[in-house]
Parts: sequence; structure tokens; C-alpha cells
Amino acid sequence: MRRSIAALVLATAALPLEAEEFTWAETTDPQTMDPHAVNSTPVLGFLNNVYEGLVRRGKDMGIEPALATSWEPIGEGEGWRFTLREGVSFHDGAAFDADDVIFSYERAASEAADTRSWFAPVAEVVKVDDHTVDFLTTAPNPIFPGSIANWMMMDSGWAEANGAARPDKENGNFATLNANGTGAFKLTTREPGLRTVLEPFAGWWDEAEHNLTRAELTPIQNPATALAALLSGDVDFINPVPIQDVARLQANPDVKVIQGIEARVIMLGFPHEAEALQYSADVEGENPFADARVRRAVAHAINVPAILQTIMRGNAEPANQLVSPAMDGFTEGLEGYAYDPDAARALLAEAGYPEGFGFGLKCPNDRYLNDEAVCQAITGMLAQVGLRATLDAMPVQNYWPELRADNFDMYLLGWSPGTFDAEHPIRFLAATPNDEKKLGSWNFGGYSNARVDALLPEIQSTIDAGARQAMLDEVARTLADEVAYVPLYVQPLVWGVRSNVELTQRPDNFFLLRWVTLD
Repeated sequence: MRRSIAALVLATAALPLEAEEFTWAETTDPQTMDPHAVNSTPVLGFLNNVYEGLVRRGKDMGIEPALATSWEPIGEGEGWRFTLREGVSFHDGAAFDADDVIFSYERAASEAADTRSWFAPVAEVVKVDDHTVDFLTTAPNPIFPGSIANWMMMDSGWAEANGAARPDKENGNFATLNANGTGAFKLTTREPGLRTVLEPFAGWWDEAEHNLTRAELTPIQNPATALAALLSGDVDFINPVPIQDVARLQANPDVKVIQGIEARVIMLGFPHEAEALQYSADVEGENPFADARVRRAVAHAINVPAILQTIMRGNAEPANQLVSPAMDGFTEGLEGYAYDPDAARALLAEAGYPEGFGFGLKCPNDRYLNDEAVCQAITGMLAQVGLRATLDAMPVQNYWPELRADNFDMYLLGWSPGTFDAEHPIRFLAATPNDEKKLGSWNFGGYSNARVDALLPEIQSTIDAGARQAMLDEVARTLADEVAYVPLYVQPLVWGVRSNVELTQRPDNFFLLRWVTLD
């Protein structure tokens, strides 16, 4: 195995095992090194190696202390008080304190941030002293500590000195290519699309469980190329493993396949508030997808079991709502949309489109497992009922800007609740978009339902578990009845590693280097 002798000698006293260099490949390169600029798993998962929050999730996804040592509710549901860890340093040596928390809140909750919806329940953040901060909420919020597990702290002095006081998703700034966190690893090289190098932070406040001296991420979009790199030993880990190659790898003694189910639901979204389709040659000046009957026709036209059997090789589970059964608040007994092309044709005729119509389907080709292949299958299935989709598949770095610019007639989306609670997708995907209230930031199609909007703050503040679940159930049934989205399946996790690698696979698909060891 590749090894740096000099680094090994220097690190022996600090690391529990013989130290090693590590390389890994993923299909999606993180868009940015800015922890507040892009709210996506490739960014947040990678940056959890570099930056830290007040709390973090452990190997079992439980909430545990990080830059805060403890937290407790204030008064009768007025908010939460966090006691900060003392003696913590950023990678450049600057001390972490309450001023950095206040700055990170103002930055992450700003209009320029993609994370601002996380702070919709927050009315004010108050510095009590250098190591105590109060988060005052608009109503009791029992899930708040878990909701900020991926909110990362930045050094106010570093960000301001380098012109990065606010994120810049459009043009980028110093924080786009550079980082200064408190985490177990520090960024040493960032070459977007080519390689990103991390090295252990000797001044980390926690005890290292890894034995790495250097870790390098190389994005490899082609699955066959990534697989060849793993088999040859050029990389130690790939994510994901092509589904069709799982059996082949399982038979190879030099590698291991680690399989699980991700918290992510893959779904189709619609342009609810659009006045007309953008990519249709035969429907002008109108938006058929504004009609729930047409959206339901889409749902009935898609043979999800066939997709799971042929494309996912039986490694995924069907979904009937925006969260998987593993999430808190999952609605039991909710029926999905059965594959029924005759019903789909009847619904289209009832809605005034007996011959169907053409439209554009946007899809990423390097974000989700087999995403383009799934979209190609959906295109063929929709065509059978007269819904003629023109597929436009593209890299995710181009995909999100297209969706945010409303350049779609239908789109593919995957959603993994950062809080592992059913409230999360309601806030981001189903709440009426409202910048002032920091709601609906990923509700690209503009779905809106007054009852859902009214229930959301009640769901966020209700402590009684039974009453809260009843409200979550009502929202789930409303979204299903109105076909706000078409849930398809829960994405599988399929990782490939060399046989000498030990690591932890979590259902949020975050790959954390602090749990990696090489024999």
C-alpha cells in the first residue's frame, strides 16, 4: 500500500495504527468547499471531514456533542442554549468561540446561502458569553438540535479577511476553493474536477480513530473506469459500485462490497406554478402538469417494480412518500401509485389530452445511482401512454442551475432528510416557497397547499408524538392525493473498498474519513 515514510514517522505518536495514504473516487465532485453555499450530499458529506457543527451524527446516526458539549431547552419552549467546547482551534490556529457561531448563523441564514431554510424556526441568536449561545425560536422546536447537525462553523476572521463573509453560489469566492474548519482533516489541495487532497489536522480536539496521513478524492464519472481503478488498486474506495458489477466484486477476494439502503427517496417533480410548458412542440400556452389528473397519469404510467428489477437489480425498495420507512414520522398504510397504463390513458383523456403531449424531462447523469438509465426507462414508459418526453441528461454541476432557473417541464430529484425526520422534506420540498420565512428552497416547481403550510409550524413545535404523527400523516396523504411529486424508490447504497479497508457506511451516504483504517 502507498505510504509516506516521513509522514508516518511524524504521525506515529498521534495515530492509533500504522499510518497510511488513502484514495477514493466518487461520481460527483463537490461543487464547492463553502459549507453554506450548496445544500447537497456531495458537498455536505465531503465537508463534514473538514468543518464541524455544534452537534454531529455518530455511526448510528444519533446526535452527539461536537463543537458544543451540551444543549438544553430554554424556558417553556423559547429556544435552546448551547454550551460551546473550549480550547478548539481552526486549521489556521484561530480560536473558536461564540462570535464564530453568531457569524456562521448570519452567514448560513443569509439570502445568499443555500442553507437558509434550516433556520426558518429561529427568531434570534444571542451570545450569552464567549462559550454560550442561545437560539431563540419562534415556537417550541423539539427537533432543533438534530436539525442543525450539518450546519458547519466558519472562522469569522478568516472569512471576512478573505472576502467570503457571505456565500456566492453564482460566481464563487475564496471559500469556494479554500477551507478553514475545525474538523479532523484540513484541505491542502483543491483542483475542481481533478482532485481534492486532505491531511489530518494535528490540532483536532477529538481523538483520532483513523490511521491516515493523506486522503485524496478523485471524481470519476464513468462507472467502468472507477471500477477498474478499484480492482487495480489505484483507488481504495469507490462510491457507487455499478449495480451490475456487484456479484463480480463479491467474488473477488481483493475487494469488499458494502451494501445498505440510503435515506434518499428518488422522485419526479413538476412545474406546478408554470403558465406553460417550455419544451413542448404540441402544447402551447398551457401547463398540463398543473392538473393533478395529468400528474397522476404520470404516476400510473411508470412501472417502478420493473425499474427496480432491471436497472437496480433488486437492490432498491419502492417508495410511496417523500421519506423512507426508516425515517421518524413515516406514514404507515399509505398506498402508492400502482402501475396501470390504462388508468393513465383514461386520466389523460379526462384532463383533455387523449393523444397525450410532448414535454422536456431534465435529469442528472452523475448524481444518483443509475440516474440517466432510470430516466431513459421512464421516458419509454411514459411514451406508452402518449406522454412523449424529450430527455435532457446533464452533469449535476449544470443540473441544479437549470432547476433553479425553472428550465424544466419535469425533473428527477433525490431527497435525503438531514434530520432523519419527515418534517424535513415538507419544509424544503412541499412548503410554498417563501424567502422571508426561509421555506421551500428546493420546491423548484412551486407546489403550494395552504393546509400543508399551516400544519408545518405545528409539526415543528408539537411535542406530543401522537398528535405530531397525525399531522405528518395528513400532510403525507395530501401530497399523495395531489400528486405533488411521484415518489419512485429508496436509493440503495453500494460501496466498493479494497479488502484491507475498514470504514463506516451511514444511511445518509456521508463518507467520513475519521472512521477509516487501512491494514
